[in-house]
Amino acid sequence: MLSSMYSYIVDNWSTVVSLTIEHLQITGTAVIFAIFFAVPLGILLTRYRKISQVVLGMVGVLQTIPSLALLAIMIPFLGIGFRPAVVALFLYALLPIVRNTYTGVRDVTPGLVEAATGLGMTRFQVLMRVQVPIAIPVIFSGIRTATIICVGTATLAALIGAGGLGSLIYRGLQQLNNTLIFSGAILSALLALSLDFGLGVIENTITSKGLTRS
Repeated sequence: MLSSMYSYIVDNWSTVVSLTIEHLQITGTAVIFAIFFAVPLGILLTRYRKISQVVLGMVGVLQTIPSLALLAIMIPFLGIGFRPAVVALFLYALLPIVRNTYTGVRDVTPGLVEAATGLGMTRFQVLMRVQVPIAIPVIFSGIRTATIICVGTATLAALIGAGGLGSLIYRGLQQLNNTLIFSGAILSALLALSLDFGLGVIENTITSKGLTRS
């Protein structure tokens, strides 16, 4: 099986690269939009804790909707292709990022916040110079989780014409071709691991710079 997969990838290298780029575009767009929306929302919830559990619960409900069903729901509103796939993945990425941002900022040691306030910092300065930097590892953990979820779920995007590595799996199912199925699945897994590793490097770099400056 491995030899046949290797032969297929080598013989169809341009197709594999093209599908991988499509997969990255779908996943990357969804995760980036989720970061810009979910991180500020998570921070905002630490200021309005009375509604935090309600908002987190609403975002959590999205995770209970089956992936294929969520993609199907998007079709009447956005058609097929790239846009509905990105919106669906964006919704799936919200929970881990919002929850980790909220938890990371909320759980910063109160003594550090009090000390920063005692030094004359405003609430915004305490947030940006103390709480968020300390919460970065927790926030990145949510981003990494969301990315892995999106890479896996994006394989279903091929069913609505969005392309990506899921196209290999879908084509393999149609043709009863195990080589195509396993090629798509393994390449998707490798892509998820690569992105997680890359985000880990970025996290370590940001954390190290923060420690150096402090």
